[in-house]
Amino acid sequence: MKIVYPAIFSKKEDGKGYQAYFPDLDGCVAEGPELEDAADHAREAATDWILVEMDEGNDLPEVSHVEDLELAEGEIVKYLTMTIQLVPGYE
Repeated sequence: MKIVYPAIFSKKEDGKGYQAYFPDLDGCVAEGPELEDAADHAREAATDWILVEMDEGNDLPEVSHVEDLELAEGEIVKYLTMTIQLVPGYE
């Protein structure tokens, strides 16, 4: 199953790398030295977050629309796709 959520990226305060968070996934954050690294780490963090919620029987949050997100100066939004394997051994 593929799930898409928006992630908000910004440069870290020290200027060394990028940080990301998902406005829809409470507490789901990641960082990386380059934007693409941060996106990869964010995708992994979101996948783990989603799997925990599903294991606990919780409904996944609604997906925000980019036009509804309030961005600070310098922030960008990327929609990231997470692939969730529902049955072990099957892609």
